[in-house]
Amino acid sequence: MTLRRTFLSLVAPLAAFCSVPAAAQTDLSFDGYLAQLNEQARRAGVSEATLVRMSAGMQPDSRVISLDRAQPGSPNAGGAFPPVSAYISRHVDAARIGGGRRVYAETRHLERTLEQHFGVPLPILVAIFGHETAYGQVLGNFDLARSLATLAWEGRRRDLFAAEYVALMRIADRNRYTREQLRGSWAGAFGNPQFLPSVYLRLAVDGDGDGRADLFSSRADTLASIANYLRDAGWRRNEPWGVGATVPTGFDWSRLGTRLNAPVCPRVHDRHSTWMTVAEWRALGVRPTGAIRDDVHAFLFQPDGAGTPAYLLTNNYRAILEYNCSNYYAMSVGLLADAVSG
Repeated sequence: MTLRRTFLSLVAPLAAFCSVPAAAQTDLSFDGYLAQLNEQARRAGVSEATLVRMSAGMQPDSRVISLDRAQPGSPNAGGAFPPVSAYISRHVDAARIGGGRRVYAETRHLERTLEQHFGVPLPILVAIFGHETAYGQVLGNFDLARSLATLAWEGRRRDLFAAEYVALMRIADRNRYTREQLRGSWAGAFGNPQFLPSVYLRLAVDGDGDGRADLFSSRADTLASIANYLRDAGWRRNEPWGVGATVPTGFDWSRLGTRLNAPVCPRVHDRHSTWMTVAEWRALGVRPTGAIRDDVHAFLFQPDGAGTPAYLLTNNYRAILEYNCSNYYAMSVGLLADAVSG
């Protein structure tokens, strides 16, 4: 089985607007490169008024460059995996559970519509909202236009960030945002669900019917957009993300290595077992401790080793991984959703 989507595929259509040869950009000043970026945005249909509003007086942000260069080259690089249980204890704590239950209670009127339209349970949406921005409390305060222009000019991932800059200009043009309103993370993610601009253009949804997808202040838009993202990632209606499982003593893991071809974050998927139906797992002595049909496919995951909690995880767990390619993240989202729903 091959994962069907990569992070870069999200921005591939926009990258065509930003195809200035790297050699021609190497010695450009920031102002010169910004002029090229804005020309790509004009070709994508962005108005001159928006470009002036969003880039006037812009200078590169040295802090953004420092943060980008401090990023590790690959996820989980450098040795053994820290215990998942320790991560969960920090991220599925009383404060986050309590906050999630409050948001869940306040948005229950949206539950039926969201589940009917997207097929994703509301507690999963609330859990992602909680993990991304602490239910809207931590949105980031970087100037998005400046950050993306800086990262594109700096050049390590030029095509990616140039495409995201153009996407941001299109969003500002469409929604008449000011530069001050468009603030978020140093790497360009913004709003309650922390979407990149290209993801916003593809998947953001107007959930409250006011004519635009406002991911800063509308919970209806936020939750509908997260649901649309997960549906696009392959979420399957009426299946859990996973359930706890008991593993028999002396279970032979050696013949259950993964057969998944995972071009994105392969070290994440290398930790997963082979893919079988729940009925097949039962035949091997593995017993689910939650409600799940015998015909559902799942893989067995015992991240912290023998004698620690184990799980049967479904295709919907993999949909969560597309939001953030980390077993730590996906496990804590699923467990937080379970705690939020009680």
